[in-house]
Amino acid sequence: MNAIAKGRNLRVSPLKMRKIIRWLPGRNVMDALAMLKVLPNKAAKMAYKVIASAQANYQNRNPEGDPKSLKIETIFADQAPILRRIMPRARGRADVIRKQSTHLTVVLAPIVAE
Repeated sequence: MNAIAKGRNLRVSPLKMRKIIRWLPGRNVMDALAMLKVLPNKAAKMAYKVIASAQANYQNRNPEGDPKSLKIETIFADQAPILRRIMPRARGRADVIRKQSTHLTVVLAPIVAE
C-alpha cells in the first residue's frame, strides 16, 4: 500500500527543488532522509519534511508495516502560483519580480523482496 504526502506552495523555485530531488526516486527512505539532512539548501529542508510526512502517513495507515523498509516510488515538483511584485527602477519605470513557489508530491511504496 502506498503513502502520499504533498507540500503545497513551498517558497522555493521548482528548478531549485528539482535539482535536489533528482537523485531520490527508487532510493530507500532512510538513505534519502540522511542525504537531505546534511544538504545546506532550503529546498532540501523542505523536501526532508515532506518525505518524513509521507513516512508518517504510511505508519499511520499501516501500523504493522515497517516504515524503514520503504522506497521513494515517485517524487516530483510542479509549478505553484507565482507572486508578482514591483521594483521601482530609474526614470519612473518598474520591473516585475517573480517570486516562484512549488508543489512537491512524494509517493512511497514498500520494498518488495524478490
